[in-house]
Amino acid sequence: MSRLLAGLAQLNRFLERVLHWILLSLVFGFILMVIYQVISRNLAFMPNLYWTEEFSRFAFQWMVMLGAAVGVLHADHFVLEAFPHGSRADLATRVIRDLACLAIGIIFVFHGYEFALSGLRRSATASGLSMIYVYSTFLVSGVFILLFSIQRLLHTLLHGLDAMEASLNTPSEIETLKVSSASGHSVESLEPAPRSKTHTEQGEPRP
Repeated sequence: MSRLLAGLAQLNRFLERVLHWILLSLVFGFILMVIYQVISRNLAFMPNLYWTEEFSRFAFQWMVMLGAAVGVLHADHFVLEAFPHGSRADLATRVIRDLACLAIGIIFVFHGYEFALSGLRRSATASGLSMIYVYSTFLVSGVFILLFSIQRLLHTLLHGLDAMEASLNTPSEIETLKVSSASGHSVESLEPAPRSKTHTEQGEPRP
């Protein structure tokens, strides 16, 4: 089991790096196409490339679905804490959260496969691109969500929930404040530095 977790973690680290560059490329391409659309509508000599509207929309869809998968790995999605931290109810809800992500991944893969195949019979209006490249977003996102959810659950099973979250979760601002308070540096860092005697003598009148 430990070897399986190590291998899965290594695979997911590689996939996360690949997704990082893919998402950067999608964001960059999305911005360029939107800028071109705005400029072409105001400058008559520039041709209206209607396929840029479609491609910008497709790029946005891929950004949302791939970004959602990365968010599952690091628990970056919105979470409402309804129970005191560390209580049994809190621990149960945190495990249920990862199980729910696993279930969503399974649903995306199962139904996303059929949805992707339906794109073979459809094409984009302006570009003529087969819609399978767009409809497959759910399938691809579901595969990543499955891999990331399995890593989180397997890590929890072998090392405990707290160890898993410390290793994978993105630290929140509240947790950072708690750590700094425990180390005794948060209060001191907020206090202004005392004025030097030289500054008082030179810059302020004596009483």
